[in-house]
Amino acid sequence: MQATIRSLDPRVTRLSIPQELPEFTPKPPLDEWQTYEVFHQARPGEQPVHVGTVHAPDPEMALVFAKEQYARRGTTYSLWVVRTADIYAFRSEDADIFATVPEKTYREPHDYKVAQKLLRLKRKSHGSSAADAPASS
Repeated sequence: MQATIRSLDPRVTRLSIPQELPEFTPKPPLDEWQTYEVFHQARPGEQPVHVGTVHAPDPEMALVFAKEQYARRGTTYSLWVVRTADIYAFRSEDADIFATVPEKTYREPHDYKVAQKLLRLKRKSHGSSAADAPASS
């Protein structure tokens, strides 16, 4: 009799799982469908947005499945599919390559306080006093 795993959980003990696992034999590759990433474009000029994945035997069927899955509701201008295996990206371990990009905070709009300047101009033109103006930080 072969030794089995004993556990505090009686359900595991009842399964009679052998302590020594049998030799692993690899299975032959299955005839599986490929995974395709789907990108949806609602209107011309808009950016395509990743909406999900579909499994299909070829790109043509992937488009059909994508249309059925992601373009049934709302407006659709275009659908794109690309095999997941064909997407190449930087690994997360390589994130430090972006650290060499210099700071470009001058491109950010947070220093342009147009709304506050317009409010000040309106108050000045209507003759309101400086006492009721909000304190600027």
